[in-house]
Amino acid sequence: MGLEMDHRQAGSQPSAASAVHTAIEFAQQAEKLSLQTTGNNEHSETVAVEARFITPQDPVIITADGNRLPTVPLDQAHKLNILKEELSGDAPKETIVQAKNCVLTSPALVGSNGMTSADEKAAHRSSKVSLRRSLPPTNTHPLFPPLPLYGPPSILRDIHCWTFRVTSFFLSAAFLGVIVLGALFTSIPKVCINAWQRLTFRNPDLSRPFHEEEVRREGLRKEQARSWKRRNSQSQGTPDQEDAQGNEGYVPTEGGPDPVICDVAYYARRVGLDIEEFQVQTEDGFIIDLWHVYDPREYTKLDDRERSNRGPEPFTGHKEKRLKDPNQKRKFPVLLMHGLLQSSGAYCVNDDDSLAFYLCKSGYDVWLGNNRCGFNPKHALLDYSDPRMWCWNIRQMGVFDLTALVSRVLYETGFEKIGLICHSQGTTQTFVALAKEQRPELGEKLTVFCALAPAAYAGPLIGKMYFKFMRVISPDLFRVMFGIHAFIPIMMTMHSILPPGFYGQLGYTVFSFLFDWTDTRWDRGLRSRMFQFAPVYVSAESMRWWLGRECFAKHKCILSTKEEWRSEEREDGTDGPLAETASQRRNLLSSNARGDHHRKPKGATAWYNEKICPFALWVAGNDQLVDGQRLLQRFERGREPHVKVVHSKTIPEYEHLDVIWAMDAVDQIFEEVREVLWKTCNVRDKCRIPSGCENVAAWSPDGAAGRNEDAEQSNSDSA
Repeated sequence: MGLEMDHRQAGSQPSAASAVHTAIEFAQQAEKLSLQTTGNNEHSETVAVEARFITPQDPVIITADGNRLPTVPLDQAHKLNILKEELSGDAPKETIVQAKNCVLTSPALVGSNGMTSADEKAAHRSSKVSLRRSLPPTNTHPLFPPLPLYGPPSILRDIHCWTFRVTSFFLSAAFLGVIVLGALFTSIPKVCINAWQRLTFRNPDLSRPFHEEEVRREGLRKEQARSWKRRNSQSQGTPDQEDAQGNEGYVPTEGGPDPVICDVAYYARRVGLDIEEFQVQTEDGFIIDLWHVYDPREYTKLDDRERSNRGPEPFTGHKEKRLKDPNQKRKFPVLLMHGLLQSSGAYCVNDDDSLAFYLCKSGYDVWLGNNRCGFNPKHALLDYSDPRMWCWNIRQMGVFDLTALVSRVLYETGFEKIGLICHSQGTTQTFVALAKEQRPELGEKLTVFCALAPAAYAGPLIGKMYFKFMRVISPDLFRVMFGIHAFIPIMMTMHSILPPGFYGQLGYTVFSFLFDWTDTRWDRGLRSRMFQFAPVYVSAESMRWWLGRECFAKHKCILSTKEEWRSEEREDGTDGPLAETASQRRNLLSSNARGDHHRKPKGATAWYNEKICPFALWVAGNDQLVDGQRLLQRFERGREPHVKVVHSKTIPEYEHLDVIWAMDAVDQIFEEVREVLWKTCNVRDKCRIPSGCENVAAWSPDGAAGRNEDAEQSNSDSA
């Protein structure tokens, strides 16, 4: 009997040792992913308890108090969850503190069990083998390599962070200085030519395509400023009535000379509208801004409590928007997303010809989404100096930010679907989010995705010298030069201290130099206002995704590797614009002629599945930054059998920003966007008909898959 008990006790020792080591490993792994270190059982509420997978590639960390921390590498997330399961199955949150105690007292615990050193080593090996066998594959897409892991604050991590902050401050400032000097130097010839023309009594502005319209609008703004001054000097209400009659009933509540400020609500009030700001929390804990454009005659602004964030869970609950007249039909909701280094203020800078104000006055319920950090970086747990606050790229902006914004608009309006309009990087994050490997179910929440200057393929600008420099340096050197926090934050400092007019001129000069666009088709009198809403805070990691050696700049596509799109070109028998050299293009053609490649079904490399929403695309034909034509060709050649293109248009003379800022954008694009939103609306009988859409027929998806129903080529110079 005693011998049997000894055998049973000896057999239980390896099991006990394995449990102890699992507890120790779990506590160590949890500490590595926690908000703060938990020495002496302090800050136990901030300990990581679980990695929740939003998508198979996007885990976020749940802390003991239910808060969220940003995504971590897949292997680290899987390890935490597997150790949790091995430790206690369901693993209530209290076990983490107990596991921490195991770490602190493990020598005594092991000794009390009477285990030998050999038993301990055997249990440790057994635990590691079990963990390795349990870990699922952690391969990631080549275009989305794993982000670095930054643990909780420690002396070593703080030294690491401050080293990067110091080196990046000087090196990135020097890089920015070179860019500014280059921009100023290259602008000298143009300045000299303009000066000479004026000295010889010639007006250089006469060659601008909309010069007469610019002069007319400038005169109108001056007259409105004088009218505003007279209105303020009078006590009677007749000026209000006059303004309302001249502005379709919309009474401006701001006016006078434009002070050029970074305030979208101010510019909305100048055209008789207003804006309220909502706080939205993403599933990884970021607090982002959502702006609601509304007509104060119909809608009353919500109080601060109702506009605060509702927590990180998306698509929970709903309410119906409250109108002053409950018998009035509601407007169909539309969400707008901005481009790289911008905010959604870019949609509000052209007075009544701003896309946001145009759609609102046409009869849509307009919401302006902003990505993480923006003008005021906020997170539920992290502060500005924490590197985890900046450990994100375009993938997180699509998977988390876009989802959170769509969810909040659906909640506030009570609709089941909304329309989505994006420009530039906004289209990129949407293309990424809707992909079948990411969050394809998001497509079922959208009636249509309107892409302005769609950014899926790189344009020739990616080969410029300064972009090549960022592509050839290693990831480590990139972090030394640009840091692991915000990308060149001195730009935002300059924004806050420089006079608006000077900053607008400098911003235009620098960005024109970098991205090779001009203000030829813009209202130059509003140019300083346009650059008040850019740049904003973005992470160095997101810029590394765009310009570094591993991702977009290398593959020149957001969802296909270089090898994949070259293979598609061979199958299609084309030498597409992304082929880098003449010899490579000849190789593609000769390879196709020999037939030495294996032809796959065209849908085999599709990015999207059957959940995808309809697309509408407006391509700038003179866009050097991105290649929208190639994206149109992808759809035309059947590469995306599930995508229904309800409208597409190429404007040959348009540049990248002309699609939102050109003086003729209302005629070329905005009117068509308004009609596309209405013809794809799924609740037309319950919504107010937008002005100008009375004769727009409803679109039917039957028979439209994989083809373009309303494609056209346009030349706005002859329009």
